[in-house]
Amino acid sequence: MSDLRTDAPIQELCDHFGDWFRDGVKNQAGNAARMTRELYPYTSLFSPIRVNRMTIKNRVVMAPMGNLMMCEEYGRPSEKMIRYFVARAKGGVGLITSGLVPISDKIDPTVTEVGGKVMMPRISPARTLMSGWRDLAQQCHGYGSRFFIQLTPGLGRVGPPTCLVQQTKFPVSASFNPNFYIPELPCLRLSDHKLTKIIHNAGQAAADAKACLIDGVYLHGHEGYLLEQMTNRAFNRRSLGKYADWQRFGLDMVREIRRRVGPNYPIMYRIDLTLALNETYGERMDQVSSLKKFKNGRSVAETLEYMENLVKAGVDLFDVDIGCYDNWWLPHPPSGMPAGCFLNVSQIVKEHFAKKGIVSNAGVEVPVVAVGKLGYPDVAEKALRDGQCDMIMLGRPLLADPEWCNKAFEGRVEDICPCIGCQEGCVNEFVEGGHIQCAVNARTGFEDSIPEQASPALRKKKIGVVGGGPAGVIFAVEAARRGHTVELIEKTDRIGGRIVSGSVPAVKFDIKNYLEWLNVQLQSAQKLPNFTLRMNTAATTEWLAQQKYDSIVFAVGTKDACPPIPGLDQVRYVQAVALLENPSLLGDAKKIVVAGGGVVGCETAYWLRYELNRDVKVVEMLPHFMQGVCTANRGHLLHYMEKAGVELYNCAKVTGFEPGKVHIERNVSKGAPNPYNTWQPLLPENIPNPLAPKLGPETASITLEADLVVLAMGGRPDDAPYYQALAAQVAPEMYNIGDSFAGGRVLEANRAAYRLAREI
Repeated sequence: MSDLRTDAPIQELCDHFGDWFRDGVKNQAGNAARMTRELYPYTSLFSPIRVNRMTIKNRVVMAPMGNLMMCEEYGRPSEKMIRYFVARAKGGVGLITSGLVPISDKIDPTVTEVGGKVMMPRISPARTLMSGWRDLAQQCHGYGSRFFIQLTPGLGRVGPPTCLVQQTKFPVSASFNPNFYIPELPCLRLSDHKLTKIIHNAGQAAADAKACLIDGVYLHGHEGYLLEQMTNRAFNRRSLGKYADWQRFGLDMVREIRRRVGPNYPIMYRIDLTLALNETYGERMDQVSSLKKFKNGRSVAETLEYMENLVKAGVDLFDVDIGCYDNWWLPHPPSGMPAGCFLNVSQIVKEHFAKKGIVSNAGVEVPVVAVGKLGYPDVAEKALRDGQCDMIMLGRPLLADPEWCNKAFEGRVEDICPCIGCQEGCVNEFVEGGHIQCAVNARTGFEDSIPEQASPALRKKKIGVVGGGPAGVIFAVEAARRGHTVELIEKTDRIGGRIVSGSVPAVKFDIKNYLEWLNVQLQSAQKLPNFTLRMNTAATTEWLAQQKYDSIVFAVGTKDACPPIPGLDQVRYVQAVALLENPSLLGDAKKIVVAGGGVVGCETAYWLRYELNRDVKVVEMLPHFMQGVCTANRGHLLHYMEKAGVELYNCAKVTGFEPGKVHIERNVSKGAPNPYNTWQPLLPENIPNPLAPKLGPETASITLEADLVVLAMGGRPDDAPYYQALAAQVAPEMYNIGDSFAGGRVLEANRAAYRLAREI
């Protein structure tokens, strides 16, 4: 194996992200943060800051996310997109940034679709496009928020490879690089001529932005997008031409923008301190064909030097983290990552700038924006007070609650709806073809169609809500606020449904925050004279009929699957949910087999290995573990399960049990995927990969030792109560929502509950 260059602080961080809770769970950055208000008032968060000659009212920056599939089909910001951003401006954010706006039409084929239609907005001198941007900027200004537009030279190797089928054009990159989604597909090397054209486009786009009253431009230079592909030797291996100098493309772009907009217009740059690929994968960098070329990425020292040169060229502001698409969980930190995970990274930059006395061309300090799970007001405030950064970037927390800033400023921290880190709506939704949404905020992405304030119920009804999980609570609280008489009926002594068990592992602290928020909402509703909470109450069909409800909403949840596998009665077994809720069921078991490699099975396995130090094996019938789960959450769990020695058996069917043993039949053909593959994403099911290896017929019988079998084979909607009530006609109106309609995710449960409560 060749020597891999690594940076010690980054290696320490990457190692830490798997077992950060080993010394106990604490309420602090680098650990499991809570939604507390110990540092209130937040004098640092809500102090102004100067960028170039512009003043921003507070230190909160909205991360660039939200405009994918929200613009009109030829790129004009739609009313949906405008309403989405303006809601965050109204919520008190100091600086709002748009999502990706490509400037490489007809050069990078991955940024356009058939017929020249686009999934991301465009900016140009065309008045049809400019009017949308002017409306957006001016409406943000109405609430005192600044608005920057994020420009990207393109997607390059991380762009969707569908361009080859739809447009008969190969994706492009800085050099001949493998496509991220289909590594067997090469990306063609861009010519210097085309790259120079992109430089000119950047200058024009910046001039257009300034004409549209947009407050600044923001270059997307991290995460392995095309700008980084040109400015990182991992991807740019050119030996000829002016852009063989890996810094030049980025510096030329900044200089051209500065030439077009003058000295006083702010330029922001998004960068990663390092790709952290060597630190993530180690010797695998020499073993995996799609990673081999990327070993010579920018070091921390080289990135800091490049940032100095960017400031000289005209950059006024940076946000900084680590990672790229090939270790997706780093630049998209999921629920399992600790709070404030990249504060050490921003601190490295801030201390370097201070030591070197670096100031912008406007003669002021260059602020450094910290990113990465900072949606906890105390954590954010402390980071600013301790000098780890100058500003705080929030993305998903502002999707979960656009009023984050206003609530934090007022000290109403307990009312902030917390992000749960699932990435179901904010990432997976647009991967699957939709637009941005949020699992815990059903208005996100629908600000144009769902009013901020609910209208009072025209006809006040007596409504029974069966089930106190997220769907039941959200519906009951919202319906009661509209004036309906609501009774929430829960058969157990606590609310939350499956998220109670889901909040047990240390890595699920965000879910625990959400559970606490649901309880706060419930406590608020209980102060209303028209709301009743009935705990420890079995809502039988006969009982419901006696209550004379006008409407009944069933949100009962799921039932755990327990397939009739031969010999199950010969082993100790327990359902994963039951074990999480009652860990004493583990007993003295040391060797554990988890049957089922979905998200519940893998999170349980992670918990068993890291927190309870058990020997764990996981068996999954499908080719891939956690099919359908967001790439970041999936990658984080898989990567650190491998590091901890959790054995994963994919393409494997449990065929039987006998005392202390689990028998499986596993496909062992060459086409069977590597279960630990986190450097390549799973494509949506409707996008076939014709180059993917095919499963062969070869199988092997394997016996696994087990003191305990944990069943995590999924669940099915518990819809029997609903259909029984329908048959008995116990109420004039009956609805079935949440997991009892389609078991699975908070996103669908919350969305259905909120919409029904607004309209019933």
